[in-house]
Amino acid sequence: MRIGIIIGRIGGVDGVALEAEKWIEVLQKMGHEIFLLAGQYEEREIDKEHERSLPVLSFFSLTCKWEQDHAFFNPIDDPASLLEHLEKTSEKIAGKICKWLDDKKIEVLISENASALPSHLSMGIGIKKAIEKTGINTITHDHDFAWERDDRYFSPHKKINQLIEQTFPLQTSSQNVHYAVINLNAKKTLKKKFGINADVVPNVMDFEIPFGQITDENKFLLKDLGLNKNDIPLFQITRIVGRKGIEVAIELVHRLKDENIKLIVTGSHKDDDVGKYYNFLNDLIHDYNLQDQVLFGESKIKHHSWIGYRGSKIYSLSDAYAHARACTYFSTYEGFGNAFVEAVVAKKPIFVNNYKPVFMPDIGSKGFKVVMLENNVLTGKAVDEMKEIIYNEKLCKEIGEYNFEIGKKHFSYSSLKDKLGKLLEF
Repeated sequence: MRIGIIIGRIGGVDGVALEAEKWIEVLQKMGHEIFLLAGQYEEREIDKEHERSLPVLSFFSLTCKWEQDHAFFNPIDDPASLLEHLEKTSEKIAGKICKWLDDKKIEVLISENASALPSHLSMGIGIKKAIEKTGINTITHDHDFAWERDDRYFSPHKKINQLIEQTFPLQTSSQNVHYAVINLNAKKTLKKKFGINADVVPNVMDFEIPFGQITDENKFLLKDLGLNKNDIPLFQITRIVGRKGIEVAIELVHRLKDENIKLIVTGSHKDDDVGKYYNFLNDLIHDYNLQDQVLFGESKIKHHSWIGYRGSKIYSLSDAYAHARACTYFSTYEGFGNAFVEAVVAKKPIFVNNYKPVFMPDIGSKGFKVVMLENNVLTGKAVDEMKEIIYNEKLCKEIGEYNFEIGKKHFSYSSLKDKLGKLLEF
């Protein structure tokens, strides 16, 4: 089958893009031919036969920025010009999509979050128009929605809000649309708010390839970070944004009272747009006098490994997992929990917060062995349980192996293949 995917950006470390890559890989293994229409390609060369660039679809395009600014950040007094712009621009986008569908003889269209989150208004409207014009069989792969982002996508203009409600998620007269969401709460909300029946397709990892293993290429990672052989590394392998609860991991290090315990945070300070959260973490580290125990590893750890300036080694996230005694994951909210599944594939114990409404219904209920906090309250009992795991390498290994088998059953490429097969039954 010839399948077309529309996405704002592909490549890099964006969560939607990473999951799209996994869908592409599994669909290709199933024998389907995949075509991409993207606004931005990161860290990859374009295959001109199967990948086409349409810059207006980029979240960083002037068009998208102008729309977001005038709809939400600095709304204009009269939305008439914005509405006129959205009508004209979305019509042009729809025309280009229709031509692409025809040129490539695409049989099924997949909209990658572009029909879920109104972070690119004219793209979402354009996709809807193209679907209505062509009647093409469509799958929307919806990761997150406007109502999950507080008032980020609320406009002071009633007509803009109405347009968003009619378009995100996709609502069309076409009967040939299948909806895929990444958690049970989204499924329930779509049914309650819009009468839409959606299938839950959780984020996955490839459990068949080595991940998070110590190799000759990464064996000096801890040394390059400044750790010594007596140190016990805990890793926080997430971005540095407030909802990741990194302050709880720092408090844990403080409570453990062991100078050999080191917390390595892999995210970049650039993840925090205004620097407020990053500065808060730095202040907390200073207050606890943990300057020698909490490290920010962004200069040495990236998404992929390579040889950097003057031959310096840059390590991958897989390399980081390889050296973790355990992983901290005290998020207050996640659409799913990629870092959790990554730690499972790497066979590392996980200390987690029961982030609502997703963790227990979608992940924790599967039977994983974890130390779980409620509302990020670090109780004495929880600290004792974590301490037992941290200092017992045999127990770490047993937990890692146990969780790996559960993860393989529920969050592997094999499970994704089964769900994609059902979605493609039109």
